[in-house]
This record gives sequence, C-alpha cells and structure tokens, in this order.
Amino acid sequence: MIGRRVSHYEVVRALGAGGMGVVYEAEDTRLGRRVALKFLPPHLGRDAQTLERFQREARAASALNHPNICTVHAIDQHDGDYFIVMELLEGETLGQLLARQRLETAQLVDVAIQIADALESAHAKGIVHRDIKPANIFLNARGQVKILDFGLAKIEEGIARSNDATAAPDLTLPGTAVGTVSYMSPEQARGQLTDARTDLFSLGTLLYQAATGVLPFQGEVSALVFDAILNREPLPLTQLTPGAPPELQRLVDKALEKDRNLRYQTATELKTDLVRLKRDLDSGRRTAVENGAGSGATRPAQAAIAVLYFENLSGVKEDEYFRDGITEDIITELSKIKGMKIFPRPTVLAYRDKSVTPQQVGRELKAAYVLGGSLRRAGNRLRINTQLMDANTDFPLWSERYDRELQDIFEVQDEIARKIAEALRITLTPQEREAIAVKPTDNLQAYDLYLRGKSHVRRVTRQDLEFALQMFEGAVALDTNFARAYAGIANVCAQYHYHYQRDAVWMDRAVTAAERAAALQPHEPEVLVSQAWIAYARGRYDDAVASARGAIERKSDSEGAYYVLGRALFAAGRYQEVANMVDAALMASGDDYNVYVPLNNALGALGKEEMLRNVRLRRIQALENHLKLVPDDARARIHLAGDYVFTRRVEEAAREVQFAVALRPNDANVMYNVACVYCQMNNKADALAALNKAWNAGLRDGDWARRDPDLAILHDEPEFLRLYGGEAV
Repeated sequence: MIGRRVSHYEVVRALGAGGMGVVYEAEDTRLGRRVALKFLPPHLGRDAQTLERFQREARAASALNHPNICTVHAIDQHDGDYFIVMELLEGETLGQLLARQRLETAQLVDVAIQIADALESAHAKGIVHRDIKPANIFLNARGQVKILDFGLAKIEEGIARSNDATAAPDLTLPGTAVGTVSYMSPEQARGQLTDARTDLFSLGTLLYQAATGVLPFQGEVSALVFDAILNREPLPLTQLTPGAPPELQRLVDKALEKDRNLRYQTATELKTDLVRLKRDLDSGRRTAVENGAGSGATRPAQAAIAVLYFENLSGVKEDEYFRDGITEDIITELSKIKGMKIFPRPTVLAYRDKSVTPQQVGRELKAAYVLGGSLRRAGNRLRINTQLMDANTDFPLWSERYDRELQDIFEVQDEIARKIAEALRITLTPQEREAIAVKPTDNLQAYDLYLRGKSHVRRVTRQDLEFALQMFEGAVALDTNFARAYAGIANVCAQYHYHYQRDAVWMDRAVTAAERAAALQPHEPEVLVSQAWIAYARGRYDDAVASARGAIERKSDSEGAYYVLGRALFAAGRYQEVANMVDAALMASGDDYNVYVPLNNALGALGKEEMLRNVRLRRIQALENHLKLVPDDARARIHLAGDYVFTRRVEEAAREVQFAVALRPNDANVMYNVACVYCQMNNKADALAALNKAWNAGLRDGDWARRDPDLAILHDEPEFLRLYGGEAV
C-alpha cells in the first residue's frame, strides 16, 4: 500500500495492524493534512458481517464529537477496498504503556477521568462501546486520551438508522458473548443484553490492571476467565499496590460489582468520584509542597501567567486561524488586568502544538501559572475546554468547559478573564471590568472574517492581499463600527499601493479607512500600524517611524509594527537604529518572518557579517517551521531560498525559487525577491529579468532597491539605473 494513491489519499507508511484492520498514515491531498486510513484486511473484506462491523465503527465514532474519542472523518471504498479515514494520532496505546509499567495514581486518575468523560458523551448518544480495554485507549504525546475502535458498539436503533437506513441496530443475538474476554462484564460473559453499565465494568477492570500491573480476573483459558468474572473476587487493589489511596480501592470495587444494579449506574457518577479523588490528591500534594516537602522550587512572587495556544480539535487545518485568534484575544484580555503579568504572544508561540507540561512551561518561562485548553469548532457550535494550572505543583486552580454558540465567544473570553482573576484572588477594578467587557465587534461573522483576513496579510503577495481586503471589507459591511477591520483595510490598501499598483485610488482607500478606524479607536495599536503603512507608502519615513513606535508602546507585540518600523528606518538610511532593535524585534514578532527583511538588509549594509549570519540562521528555522504549516506561502519560500544561498545550500535554494515562482509566477514581491536570490548566486542576467518582472508588476520603490545589499551587484547596471534611477557606483 505504501506509495499508492487511494481516492485522494497518498499512503505514506504503515502504522499497525490488528485482527480487524490495517492502519496507514496518509496525506489528504485535498485538504493538505495527514490522516490515518484503516483498511479491512483483504481476507475479511467480502464478509458481510465483518463489513457491517467495520461500517458500524465509522457510524458510531462519527456520531460523537468529543476530544477524547478518535475523530472519524469518512468511510469510503476504492477498488473494492473499504477504509475509514480517521484523525492521525501520535503516541501509543495504553496497552503498550502498561506492558512496560503500571501507572502512578495521579496519572491513572487523569486517564480515567478522560475515559469516563468520553463514555458519558457516548452513552448520552445511545452508544455503548462494549470493548473498553487498554489496546483501545490511545494516549497522545500530551497525555490526552483517545478511545478507539467502536466496531463492537451497540447503537440505539434511531442513531443507526439516521446514518444508514439499512443498518441493523445490533449485529449480535441474545446469548452471544461480545467483547474481549478479560475485560467483559458478567452480563457480557453470560451473553445477556448490555447497556452503559457494561462499559463501566470494563473500565473498572482497566483501572485495576493499570494500578496493579495484573488483571483482576485471570485464567489460562477463556472458560476459567469467565468463571472468575462471574464467581470470584479479585485480590484487594491496595494489597498489590500498597501506596494506592483507599478511595481508589472503593471506586474500583464499585465499578467491578457483578450485580449491575449495585455498580456505578452512569459514567457521570463514576467521573464525579474520579474528579473528587483527583482534587484530594492534588490538594495533598500542594500541602506537601507548601510545607517544604516538594522539590524546593520557588514560585515567582508576581502572578505571571503563560497562556498556551489552545489545541485545535476540529480536525480541520483551516480552523487554525480561528484557534490562534481566540487564544491571542484571551492574552490581550488578561493583559488588561494589572494584577497579572501575562507573557506576550511571541513568548508562548514556541509551545504551540507542542507536548509540554505546565511544570515545564513554568520552569522555562518562570511562570507561576499556565492556562491551557482545547477548542473544537463544528458548524455554529463551539466547545472550549480550559484549565488554569499551578506551574509549581500541577494543581488545577480552575477549569471549565464551554459548549456555546459561536456568537457567544466574546462572553466566553470575558468569563475566562474574570474566572482566572477570581481563582488568583485578584479583585478587578471597575475600570478593568469595563475594559475586558469591551468587544472588538458585536457581530461574530464579522469577527470571523477579520481573523481570516488577518491570517493572510503577512504573506504580502497580491493574491493574499486581495483575499485579506475582501475579508476586511466583508467585516465592516456587517459591522460599520469595527475599528480593527477598518485598520486592516487601510493596512492592505497601503501595502497594495506600495507593492503592486501605484495608483492614487489605493492610497485614497487606505486613508479613508484609517480615518474611520481612528475616529472609532484612535489609540488601538492596529490603527497606528495602518497609519505607519500609509506614511511609509508615501515616503514619509519619520511619520511612519513615529506611528509604529506608538503602536509598540501600547502593545509590544503589535502585529506588523516592528516590520513597518524596520522598513521605514532602513528606507531612511537609519541602518544602525535597525541593528539596535534586532533582539526586541525578533522577540516581539514571533512567527512573523517579514520582520527579518529590514533587519537583514540593515545588517548587510553595515557589514555586520557575524550578526547577519546569526539572524539568517534564525530565519531559516522560522521559515522552515512556518512552511510546514503553510506550504503554499510563496513569499516565505523565496526568502528561504535566499537564506539557503547564504548558507551555500544552492540546490535547495534553486528548488525553493522554482516552487515560489510556480505558486505566484507574476507576483511583484516574489519576483523582486527572486532577483535578490539570483544576485546572491551571481547570476546578473536572470536577476535583471526577474527585476523587470517585478517592476512591470508594480513594485517600483527606488529608495529601497538602491539601498538593498542583496541587489548590490546590479546597482551600477544600466538596466537597474533605468528602472530605479540613481547614479552608477
């Protein structure tokens, strides 16, 4: 299968195999994401009952939308081969982990809470899993649980038929034992009808095994295991694991009750006891730390909080702009509270989509608290799970789950800020309450359009700027008082005028939008950045510098502020001022690779070769990371090509040039940078040809081109002088 194309999926590698399926990693060529494909083995693919079980797995899982259940995207067939398309998971099964070690109580309880939460959701939808066991519990790199394989699930008839009008509600007949023997409930072992309590018995078996390292009901053959399940009691858990708390023993005993009327009746009931146990464990650990029994680490005196980017659970890569926007707005909201020190966006960017613990983040950033969570967007519904952790003890101070309509997102952000303040016993002033209650817009659709546009602006190409402009104009059409969207229009129109079309109509549109934005919110950093771009595009570099610095004073990590500041200083010949701000600019700009452009040019013009080399190496890493997420960013690719030449990776540079030109063959900005790369290769002819294309496509900034060290070998060429003026040197 490896290397084959199945429908619109390119199979990359094998991940594993079992009795009911073979799983591969594949590339979804339509959506540009990695997925897992689960195929029926060929010898089973024609068996009607096996095929129905396979389809049942897809129907059951796809009927659920829960962060602890593996997401199923589709079921399909290709050349007679049936396969399920699922989210790609990285980590290992609980079975693989338990083969090496038993779980510590804290980890065991955390895993159990997640499983119980998922079962609560499944049971509410009328779905009983019937095969809960370690092999069907997956742990990703962040310790998040994912329940797998709903192939034996019992589905209420209404759900089955809503997915498939011909599907039978249950494949098994009364009197048939269904499941994996060692984890069966007594009613499964007897072949009786099953319900939600069956899964809770299996979960109790799993917890016993995870805590002790052995199964509660054992036997050399299935008949002996059945007898143990039906007639024998397991050894006390605390006897095999002396350090286990008595409450864990009571909890597991109740889950393993043979009479299901005496067992936990719902997953909610079991989850409640688990959460209570977790609270007691965490409280005891925190008391030990406070009494000096901990690691000796000291908590920073100030309430320093690192807000990590929420995990995007939507399974849709295109939703990441929304995840990023929500997280960044929460950072902004919390920054309005004086009793908190909130780490700026660029500081926490390094942890985005990475597997880290609160203690690790706290140690590396010297943060007292870490706010993390996940976000799942489905249609007009939004689920946000968030938790504030004490970075010193891993003790959760506050957590909440929000299941809301998208239109409620601003109220959710407001509530998160207030709840965190309450958890830290910070009393908000009336002014702070008023500040965090301010919404950027009352229209959720306008907000969504704004975030979409914002995600494209920094790519700068004509196509991306046109898309961003369309989004911003749609936003202000929905909300005529949306200051940030007006600032976005001004920013885009000024850049479009500068890069692509020196027509007064673009500057007029920029000025009109900027004036409207300033009338609404004159001190908004985004408004000041747009004013800086207008001044820069007009060649008024001192005004651009003043506006950009004003934005930075109000918000150190203002989007694009250091980039336009660096461009204005460089165009004005103030190279040393650019060099002086290198560290601050890189720290504040995060993943905005544009900021490197004026920094590299100024360092090159000053002859600071060692510093330039270090900055270029940092940009290579930033661009390579960015292109993993946004592979079609032509501007990023052409900048990476230039850096590859600088580090003598010429073949890779040539590949990136070809890729960038193929993506945007007539883009002025891309062609200008192609000229820069060819100059670094000492290829004057191709450099001049590319520069002509850039000129004809609208990029005609003589101040910049005449100062650009990347074009130094062209500065005395007649063709360059014809385009950009100046005198031969």
